[in-house]
Amino acid sequence: MTHYIVGNITIHDLDRYRLYEAGFMPILQAHGGKIAVVSDAPTPLEGSWGVGRLVVLAFESAEAAKGWMTSPEYQEIAKHRLAASDATIVMAQGFG
Repeated sequence: MTHYIVGNITIHDLDRYRLYEAGFMPILQAHGGKIAVVSDAPTPLEGSWGVGRLVVLAFESAEAAKGWMTSPEYQEIAKHRLAASDATIVMAQGFG
């Protein structure tokens, strides 16, 4: 069952965040993940979004998503994201 990781990320050090982005795709792909959405300006249709980048990643299972996020390779680049941004990140199971 597809699981999604959804993030609302406020970047405050773009240069440092780019170090995170530089290593991101190979690690995501190695764990079977795909980018569904990245938007620096999502359009609120109801309520307020505030500021921040919207990121939606898709994985075949919760185990694959957690395996990606806890992998040593991801943890090595995640230190740049953690230092360069503030985020709220959740995981949810999809339908089908």
